[in-house]
Amino acid sequence: MAGRLLSIGECMVELSQAGEGLLRKGFAGDTLNTAWYARACFPSDWSIDYFTAVGDDPMSSEMLAMMDGAGIGTSQILRIAGKTPGLYLITLKDGERTFSYWRDTAAAKKLADDADHLRAAIDSAQIIYFSGITLGILAPEAVDTLLAEARRAKASGKTVVFDPNIRPRLWPNKNYMLKTIEDGARASTLVLPSFDDEAVHFGDKDVAATIARYKALGVENVVVKDGPGGVTLAFGSAPVVHVASVKVDKVVDTTSAGDSFNGGFLASLAKGCTPAEAAAYGAAVASTVICHHGALISPDLLPK
Repeated sequence: MAGRLLSIGECMVELSQAGEGLLRKGFAGDTLNTAWYARACFPSDWSIDYFTAVGDDPMSSEMLAMMDGAGIGTSQILRIAGKTPGLYLITLKDGERTFSYWRDTAAAKKLADDADHLRAAIDSAQIIYFSGITLGILAPEAVDTLLAEARRAKASGKTVVFDPNIRPRLWPNKNYMLKTIEDGARASTLVLPSFDDEAVHFGDKDVAATIARYKALGVENVVVKDGPGGVTLAFGSAPVVHVASVKVDKVVDTTSAGDSFNGGFLASLAKGCTPAEAAAYGAAVASTVICHHGALISPDLLPK
């Protein structure tokens, strides 16, 4: 059955090293990455839309053109006069990536300021996707607005999907970060945490502890990603299922591994696959992505 997925968050300008003192420009961001892979993997009769706020500058226009060219809907994106997108720079040293960010005045921080516009965008979709980064860039009152709309969508029977994607540098303090992540989970029907994040920030001793904690918050479906350790699924009252990761000969770049898994996983569920089948396909997508440079690889390279 055709439908619409709405991904809510921040797309940034990405600068990476191109050699000889030059930089390469691109566009990326966790929820945009998931929308990209969702578009590549979802049936063609599904619409994949992105919701954010951008500026009225040429870079914002170029960002929207990139999304449009990829088949990601942009009609509901807010444009704010005088604002610009956030920017980050990737630096490589001895094969390790570090990131420098410039996003304090980014337009995306105002994506939930117009509650009526946000509600209209959410009302138009059957699946709503957002992340801890989406929450982390917003002012507290905007967080309240977004979560209120997520709860409303959940209560109306929509599928609300949340990836905690915990990034401490976005938050004013740890207690507020953890509370808000938990509030995001409570507003969702499906949570897609990464175990390494959960172990570090919530102190979970194992994947079972992560599942139990989110279930205790009222989350119906929990899918824990554990990198090479595979994926563990706890859907409703069904038995917990583990799906192995897909082994690769050489990891080139882990950027967007979790984001691409999410896109492939949600696409398979929409096609009627079981959660385990969907996880296996999501793992195959992620294993392909990490064998290439960059967050966004050509859809032609993805497994069918």
